[in-house]
Amino acid sequence: MKIRFILFVCLFTCANGFSQSAMQVGIAKINITPKSPAFMTGYANRDKPSEGVLHDLWAKALVLSNKEEKMIIVTTDLLGLSHQVSVEVAEKIQVKLGIERRQLMFNSSHTHSGPMIWPSLSVISEYSPADQKIVSEYTQVLVDKLVTVIVNAYEHQEPMQVSVGRTSADFAINRRALAAQKNGINLPGPIDHEVPVLKFMNSSGEIKAVLFGYACHNTTLMGNNYLINGDYAGFAQLDIEKKIPTATAFFILGCAGDQNPEPRGTVELATKHGNNLADQVVALVHSKELKPIKNELQSYFSTIPLKFKKVPAADYQKDLQSSDKFIQRRAKLMLEAYNKGWNTETYSYPIQGIRLGNEFRMIALGGEVVVDYSLRTKKEFPGKNIFVAGYSNEVMCYIPSERVLKEGGYEADSSMIYYGMPGPFENGIEEKIMAAIYLTIKKIK
Repeated sequence: MKIRFILFVCLFTCANGFSQSAMQVGIAKINITPKSPAFMTGYANRDKPSEGVLHDLWAKALVLSNKEEKMIIVTTDLLGLSHQVSVEVAEKIQVKLGIERRQLMFNSSHTHSGPMIWPSLSVISEYSPADQKIVSEYTQVLVDKLVTVIVNAYEHQEPMQVSVGRTSADFAINRRALAAQKNGINLPGPIDHEVPVLKFMNSSGEIKAVLFGYACHNTTLMGNNYLINGDYAGFAQLDIEKKIPTATAFFILGCAGDQNPEPRGTVELATKHGNNLADQVVALVHSKELKPIKNELQSYFSTIPLKFKKVPAADYQKDLQSSDKFIQRRAKLMLEAYNKGWNTETYSYPIQGIRLGNEFRMIALGGEVVVDYSLRTKKEFPGKNIFVAGYSNEVMCYIPSERVLKEGGYEADSSMIYYGMPGPFENGIEEKIMAAIYLTIKKIK
């Protein structure tokens, strides 16, 4: 009888293609909502800490493995991780689990309704030593929680069938005006409305996880909001988990640097955008349009030096007298860097690639990447089933394309003030990043 039962199970799972194509998958989540009023980030006009919580913020870990390879994807309902945080977590995970840097990817939803992570965007406010201590303490708690959630997912893996499909959502618009130095609403410009979706189903037929991505700034709510929340991406994840109670929803932000939700400004609109996105994802998950992914994993990670345009120290000396407090703060930071001999000429920029079977590839770029990189990569690699994520591994500043750099404006230049960066990047940044993308795709095949 036992032999017959085993044979029946084998025939059932093999007939459904489960045993041959199943990956080992681990899923975990941890609450990263600040316990007390927090200094919020993303908008420079805020002048007080948070006043409450609209919904909780989460860090989630998705572990994928087979006999040859492992990959871990970590998503966070945060503006972005600093270089220091991602490095510290990666080093601790390597010690605990033996995971190499190429096997660990971080992505942040870029909500502007979340807590400050030290020292990212420290220029946007004047922090006292006591304030810095509060932010630093939360940052260290975050590091510990990221390590915890990764280890938890790693230690609780089970075989799952992974499948992929694509849908779309249309509330993202290109916010740049064609004229330099301006931002616009409903102006012509490149957009990417594609929504990739991965479904993870266990041997019992339960959907255990849904991973989806979209290229749109997570900024439906503005600087007058003092309630902690994940904006449209947070609402989308909550709605997916409500409609599929067995699933954990993972959101990956795409190349959203110059993309805004429209309309925007209220909790109702954030909820609407999130629910609309969730509706598209859930409909696809329950359809027959998803394709199973082969049990193959590959990853690659590298950094390349991106050059800043040279700015003489004398220019920063002049900026100390500026009537703009943000320009003053950036000048102080840059002069300190000059005096201490820190590198102000280049930034070590992270680029990562992940392949799941031949059905899904993800290029993960650091920073606030404009949409041109996604559109160009997919155009130049047709049939590779690629999603290009921004805001990955660390968020250091905006990453303009050559077009945006030439036009100028916020994403190309003035945003660097708030990020405390030396200045705009040199011409040629797009070709340098695209060359690295070509190499990454070659490495992950």
